[in-house]
Amino acid sequence: MKPTISCILLSLLMLLGCNKKSQHSKKLNPPVQNQISKSVLIDLSHDFSDETIYWVTAQEFELDTVFNGETDKGYYYSANNISTAEHGGTHIDAPIHFSKNGQSVDEIPLDKLIGKAIKIDVSSNALNSPDYQISIEDFTNWEKKENFQIPDGSIVLLQTGYSKYYPDKIKYLGTGERGENAIKLLHFPGLSAEAAKWLVENRNIHAIGIDTPSIDYGQSQYFKSHVILLSQNIPVFENLTNLDQIPGRGFEVLALPMKIKGGSGGPLRIVAVLSQ
Repeated sequence: MKPTISCILLSLLMLLGCNKKSQHSKKLNPPVQNQISKSVLIDLSHDFSDETIYWVTAQEFELDTVFNGETDKGYYYSANNISTAEHGGTHIDAPIHFSKNGQSVDEIPLDKLIGKAIKIDVSSNALNSPDYQISIEDFTNWEKKENFQIPDGSIVLLQTGYSKYYPDKIKYLGTGERGENAIKLLHFPGLSAEAAKWLVENRNIHAIGIDTPSIDYGQSQYFKSHVILLSQNIPVFENLTNLDQIPGRGFEVLALPMKIKGGSGGPLRIVAVLSQ
């Protein structure tokens, strides 16, 4: 049986418990070490820098150097201040982002962010149509091809192929302009409202992610997919990358955002775990 994230975490907890009972034992529990070594980790996150793409009306990322160099006491020291919006770069949309009574970032249960995942590749359609909307048929076709229904509790990742354009704003967003007037110029694929509704009514998923700036397509005005998903406390991951490096199924995901109390979103480090 291949190890799962839950097995790894359980083993780690057991290891910590054993360490409390035997403070003098420094030997690492072999099963934990072996399980981790048999996993391949794929980083699905863009880094944060002055190139990071944000929504056209949001504050962009700023890094201010506090100190960088040798101190008068002879040791090297480096520290920065950062300033950023919740929603930009690889980040999470917490349910409260579009649902008044939805969970904030700090309230999302960890089992919504860690677990078995699948990937649906729609890049052959999406790369040929900047306003492509992922359909119910895209999901049912995937299930027919895989002969496998989207399992309960899955984290669903949607590959449009658009991450290859990042951080080119014109290619990735459809415009290099910023401000309210730029919203009407946005063009990129997303999830149709019909497909979002089908997912919440017919499949029991824990979270969903996409390699575009938004789960709704660029020309959306009412953000219906956001409303449908977040109203059901299904968090959304946006601006993912490297989805071409993971299979359609048989992997797990760790998606851990900055834990902002009351936050509607936040920077996200998301990793796919593939068992060898």
